[in-house]
Amino acid sequence: MGRVFNEMDNQIFNKLAPELAGNTMSNAGHNYPFILRPISHKIAEDAADFRARIDKLETEEMEYLFQLAMEGKEDIRSLEEDDVDTFIEMVEEKLSAEKMKELKAKLGMA
Repeated sequence: MGRVFNEMDNQIFNKLAPELAGNTMSNAGHNYPFILRPISHKIAEDAADFRARIDKLETEEMEYLFQLAMEGKEDIRSLEEDDVDTFIEMVEEKLSAEKMKELKAKLGMA
């Protein structure tokens, strides 16, 4: 079951997928439960496109996604394999190596 995106969720989703014009509903008619999974599986054309989209995020937006991932509210493991790596790399680049290590530990990748 999907969740109702809050203002920050919508801000990030719209930045990552502007072509959807704010539509956070799947083709099945329910709200997406996560921000990144539909970007990874349905919207980004390939790993380079996913990286380019994630690179648009501001530090505070990356911090927000990082916190969601740490709380289990954003399912990083369900992304395409290359996109998992990209997200982890972007956490290190935009936030810190320490946060990247925390995320990898949370995901069982330490």
